[in-house]
Amino acid sequence: MKKQQGFTLIELIVVIVILGILAATALPKFTDLSRDARDAALLGVVGGISSADSINVGVKALHPASGVTITDCSQAGNLLDGGLPADYSTPTGGAIASNASATCTLTPVTAGNRANATFTLHNPG
Repeated sequence: MKKQQGFTLIELIVVIVILGILAATALPKFTDLSRDARDAALLGVVGGISSADSINVGVKALHPASGVTITDCSQAGNLLDGGLPADYSTPTGGAIASNASATCTLTPVTAGNRANATFTLHNPG
C-alpha cells in the first residue's frame, strides 16, 4: 500500500471555499475602518483644543499678560502649536465676551466623516 503524499483536490477546494467565506464576512469591517479613523482624528483635534484652552485659562489667571486672548471660535487654532490641521475648516461659533465661554463646532474638510465635533472655548478676560 502506498502512503498518501499531499492533499487531495477536494480538500484543497474545501479550504479555499472556507477562506473565501471568512474573507467575505471580514471585508465589510475593514472597509469601515477608514471612517472610524477619520472620526477618531477629529475627536483628537477637539480634545487637543479643549486641553489647550484649559491650560490657556490657567495661564491667563496666573499671568494676565501671558497666554492667548480668544475672542472668537475661529481663533481656536491659535491655541495649538502649529495651528489647526489643514484637514479641518475654521471652527464656527459666536464671539466670546470677556469672562465668558462659547460652544464652537469643528468641521472636517475630508468627506466621509459621520459628524462634526463641538467644544467649548473660554475668554478669561
